[in-house]
Amino acid sequence: MALRRHFLCLALPLTLLALAPAFADEGEWVPPVRHAETLKECGECHMAFQPALLPAGSWRAIMGNLSDHFGEDASLPPATAASIEHYLVAGAGRGDPSLLRITEQRWWRHEHDFSPGRFARPEVRSKINCAACHQGAENGYYEDD
Repeated sequence: MALRRHFLCLALPLTLLALAPAFADEGEWVPPVRHAETLKECGECHMAFQPALLPAGSWRAIMGNLSDHFGEDASLPPATAASIEHYLVAGAGRGDPSLLRITEQRWWRHEHDFSPGRFARPEVRSKINCAACHQGAENGYYEDD
């Protein structure tokens, strides 16, 4: 009986992990950022975006040019940058690796097919302010229905 209970306790988390890519495809849930360096370094200026929101090629390109990170110098010590890049690439999702912005990915444009004025509202201000519309964004929840 104890072995069966132990198996069931392990089965649920493993099942959820196996289903995570399916949820990510639907834009509702992606694994949250749990990497301390990513949370600290990326989260200082914006929400630390989950690795599954961009493909590996996009993360490599972003991390390879931190001195011009979308117009800002986000340079990091080499060991820190390598650790963050490894984390992001290991958890990367699907998409067009030639696109560096999450907001340019086809899945994102499909999910956000509404008036551009919505992003200009004072409570939103920007396309990368995910938490303005998705209260669970930092925890990987993007359901907004």
